[in-house]
Amino acid sequence: MQSLAVHFHFANYPSLLATASLKYHCSCCFWGRGSVPIRGTCAYGKLNYYLGKRAADEGRLAMFPDIDFCQNPGAICSDQHPDLKWIAGLFRWITEIQEYDVDGFNYMRQLRKYVDNGLKDSNFLDSVSGIVSQGCHKPPCRAGAQFLREEKRANFAKILKILGFTLPYMN
Repeated sequence: MQSLAVHFHFANYPSLLATASLKYHCSCCFWGRGSVPIRGTCAYGKLNYYLGKRAADEGRLAMFPDIDFCQNPGAICSDQHPDLKWIAGLFRWITEIQEYDVDGFNYMRQLRKYVDNGLKDSNFLDSVSGIVSQGCHKPPCRAGAQFLREEKRANFAKILKILGFTLPYMN
């Protein structure tokens, strides 16, 4: 079986989590843009601090020195930078999903366990879907929140099939 455990990182950038305190990148807040939607307090400020105009203005390497994500969060979905929605999604994945370690659920440990056990436990998928969509690993995370468990599982299986993989419980 091919391993699905992939750990993304920006090799040319300093640690995205440890370099700056919260005060440096929480000057703007917007919700929901990108392939893995950037959302939550300070996410756009963090993106701007590490990859956007603020990084460039402060003399750091910036992938998008011309974009101020705080002033123009819609730039993530613009035609000017078609790859940006994926980069923003990977940025969120790196800074929030891969680093998720809450109440005994550590994403990287759980991913390794899921892969080592042959992709057999769909609870891992549910947990990751909850982290991505609602910010917790035990969805639904808020009273009244909708969590489309079967739809999310089916979409994951569809993507794996496109990539040439199958899930043991979906054969």
